[in-house]
Amino acid sequence: MEKTTCCVVGGGPAGMVLALLLARAGIAVTVLEKHGDFLRDFRGDTVHPSTLALLDDLGLAESFARLPQRRVRTVQLPVGAGRSAVTVADLSVLPGPYDYVAMVPQWDLLDLLAEQARREPSFRLCMNTEATSFLIESGRVTGVRYRTSDGRTGTLRAVLTVACDGRGSLARSRPELGLRHFTCPMDAWWFRLPRRDDDPSGLVGGAGDGFLTAMIDRGDYWQCAALIPKGTDAERRAAGLDRFQAAYAAAVPWLAGRTDALRSWDDVKLLDVHLDRLRRWHRPGLLCIGDAAHAMSPVFGIGINLAVQDAVAAARHLAGPLRRGTVRLRDVRGVQRRRRPTTVVTQALQRTAHARFIAPVLRGRPPLGSAERARRVADLVAGSPWLRRLPAYFVAYGALRERPPAEAVRRRAPDAKTST
Repeated sequence: MEKTTCCVVGGGPAGMVLALLLARAGIAVTVLEKHGDFLRDFRGDTVHPSTLALLDDLGLAESFARLPQRRVRTVQLPVGAGRSAVTVADLSVLPGPYDYVAMVPQWDLLDLLAEQARREPSFRLCMNTEATSFLIESGRVTGVRYRTSDGRTGTLRAVLTVACDGRGSLARSRPELGLRHFTCPMDAWWFRLPRRDDDPSGLVGGAGDGFLTAMIDRGDYWQCAALIPKGTDAERRAAGLDRFQAAYAAAVPWLAGRTDALRSWDDVKLLDVHLDRLRRWHRPGLLCIGDAAHAMSPVFGIGINLAVQDAVAAARHLAGPLRRGTVRLRDVRGVQRRRRPTTVVTQALQRTAHARFIAPVLRGRPPLGSAERARRVADLVAGSPWLRRLPAYFVAYGALRERPPAEAVRRRAPDAKTST
């Protein structure tokens, strides 16, 4: 039976940030990641200013800057038929140096975090290792049972287990945590289309026949999301790819002629969108953060950065108790008290966007009650630097910014090296 101080289940952004912060604080931490690498396409690739500032605090800004990336500063939406795109958020109005969203393949970010964490003697990363159940003794979670990809099983005991394993988290089956679902009107299709130098830049939106699209400038291609009515994936695929290609070209005319890059439905990946949160993120010996605690809508694209801020808050609250070897219920409860208000506010804004904008458009109706009202609102935001600053700041930093524990801060770190 193996032992550690903190067992982190899931090697995504929240899990790797938490593990790095705790390891730098001298705490024994083991990460269990069920996959053999971090290479998953169409994961959230947005790194917002809150996370960029954190990487700077950790001495990783220079290493991160060398990763292949695209910097996005504007969010543009077309309002009304034939109208040019209107800028509704402009991050360049924010104080520097982080006045942009960095679009970075998530596997590159995770590799960077893992390489830095491996420099700490108290860190351990177990790939191809899936947590299968919790160890529970006298009502307290005391670790996990796991299974490796080659069929080996084992047990890992821990003072604290942190679930960072997303919407499919093992912890979500615990009835005492009380998973609460919210109505979500859409699913998302993810795919790529070629980009040309004379295309718009930044984040560009559009609307078509029963779908909305958001296109992220990735340099030589567009990472596209098409929001479709919830539960209509099979029906729409049965109607034929050519029909969707034609509808997409009509919605985004400057992309006409490039939709044939989608050669089959295999090029279009489905994201089953959920919006939910646990009523309780904890029980004795267990804490849930990130999507394990609150699955976010893709609206505003801030789910990853919210999860990272959860990890920072958890490290700051729990580093001391973990060093002492005793984590009480009030310690993990304190993390939820800190992070829950931000989650509630963010999800409330997402639900408002669902109801007032996304759902009407997916039903073929104008957003905000009428097309004229939607145009007036967009023009008002576009014409006011102060109104553009509000959505820009929210996208950049969310409702609350967290600070890492002092032990983890580094003003400069050596260049990340490729590990074997």
